[in-house]
Amino acid sequence: MTIEIGIVLAIISLAVVLFVSDRFRIDTVAVLIMTLFMVTGILTPAEGLAGFSNTATITVGTMFIISTGIFKSGALNNVGNILTRVGRKSYLMCLLAVMLLSGSLSAFINDTAVVALLMPIIIQVCRDIRISPSKLLMPLSFGALLGGVCTLIGTSTNMLVSGIAQAQGEEPLRMFELTPAGICFLVAGIAYMFLIGRHLLPDRIQAQDLTESFGMGDYLTEIILLPDSPSVGMPLKNAGLVQNLDIDVLQITRHKKYKFTPTTYTILRANDVLKVRCDVEKLKKLKEEKGIELKSERKFKDNDLRSNNTKLYEAIITPNSYMQGKSLKELDFRSHNHGATVLAIRHRDEILHDKLTHGKLSAGDVLLIAADKDQADALRKNEDLLIFSETERSAFDYSKIIPVLLISVGVVVSAATGLVPIVVSALVGVILMVVFRCIRLDELYKAIDWKVIFMLAGVLSMGAALDKTGAASYISYYLINYVGLYGPHVLLSAFFLMTFLMTNFMSNNATAALLAPIAIVTAQQMGVSVRPFLMAVTFAASLSFMTPMGYQTNTMIYGPGNYKFSDYLKVGTLLNLLLWLLASLILPYFFPF
Repeated sequence: MTIEIGIVLAIISLAVVLFVSDRFRIDTVAVLIMTLFMVTGILTPAEGLAGFSNTATITVGTMFIISTGIFKSGALNNVGNILTRVGRKSYLMCLLAVMLLSGSLSAFINDTAVVALLMPIIIQVCRDIRISPSKLLMPLSFGALLGGVCTLIGTSTNMLVSGIAQAQGEEPLRMFELTPAGICFLVAGIAYMFLIGRHLLPDRIQAQDLTESFGMGDYLTEIILLPDSPSVGMPLKNAGLVQNLDIDVLQITRHKKYKFTPTTYTILRANDVLKVRCDVEKLKKLKEEKGIELKSERKFKDNDLRSNNTKLYEAIITPNSYMQGKSLKELDFRSHNHGATVLAIRHRDEILHDKLTHGKLSAGDVLLIAADKDQADALRKNEDLLIFSETERSAFDYSKIIPVLLISVGVVVSAATGLVPIVVSALVGVILMVVFRCIRLDELYKAIDWKVIFMLAGVLSMGAALDKTGAASYISYYLINYVGLYGPHVLLSAFFLMTFLMTNFMSNNATAALLAPIAIVTAQQMGVSVRPFLMAVTFAASLSFMTPMGYQTNTMIYGPGNYKFSDYLKVGTLLNLLLWLLASLILPYFFPF
């Protein structure tokens, strides 16, 4: 082993540790690794930064824009009505419809966007047919993952592997090259959930209202601000009861009839009645505060808040949100969201009420937010939050449906027929969407998930370093000598197993970027076709069902479905093993050695 190989393996080992530990965002780790390769001289600056100009990175960026254009047009806005009608007839038919719908959509549209669109609708369907959301949200996520492996544009991982293959002199993946095997995985996954998986899904009874669901009954009360209170005449953010007791004021009633949601700059007046979030200990301190009188100590229910302009909303912190790793205080959440107030946070299996402003937020955390109509409208425009407790949607421009669909179909058909490469057809599609005003220029830049772009550019440097230094050949040598002795079929099966195990605990794109170059070199050294090994990595990297952090859509449904980590292991492990056995049989058939 040369010094260069040792350095590459050390840097990649560091990357794996950082990816698994989840201490830093994925894009941050990817750029760090890319920089280390350049600093150590393993890659030149041109080689290290080549990922930004890679066709896979550019194609992923353009597909974000096209997906946004489709959703803005309202072309998919009636799917909720269909699911509701099906769900009222039969839960099993609804489960089947959810998986078929999410699988079909995610074959052509970003799967995270598909889940974001369908999740509020499915939660409402669950309420209508009186079943727990946990019975349908996991099938939704799994269906999106299974559908994403059916076409080249189904996930960024597919396009990433295609870019790696092209960079190493292999043919890039074709639009529908994955489709036959992908459909087999999709059908097998749906059959599993229909026959076995549904019995393993948890059935957690949902609380009747949001205050009960978040255990907020003892945390809402009313106080009267007496004329001698030191807080009278002060802006809310500087008031002693806010500064000293860390109390959230949700609503103010003034002159016994005017009710409004305050901002941080609202001036408090004598005899104002403040509805506040308050636990038992703070309630005791409030009683001792000068100039404050408790109006009552009764419990408030969800409908108490809904009786006026203020309502309760559940919102999830989306994957790749800039809010990750920050506290509500750092974000100045209330000021930046027009006075909307976070009452509680559901973080994995626990609900937090105290010291909300100081805790670090994570993707998948569910926030219970009190907001009026204007504040809720502002929250819906926040791309880092997804309101899922109600299905009210923003206005859609239905006149754009036909041009958006024609452009989208044109992008797929022109790439599938080989008329132009996918990156060219996607770029043309974006230009046409701007020309026909299906998407504005300011929306175009917002549509791109830049964290994914930087992550892709960064992880591509791993493949370049493995190839340039011979580290891929070094690793493949041991794979061939220890596993390849049993033949290419066993080695192919081992690659699939290794990939899906790694992708459950680190980024699917990082896993693909690490293993795809090794798969290519291994096949070349064995003297067999590269395609089956490349496909094993491509499929396995996206089929992540065993953990909530294995894929973004799994993270998104964790809080809303009230799942536990063990639920993913229980339902997903058997599905992953089933697909591993299926892959070992069908991949050599569709992609011969």
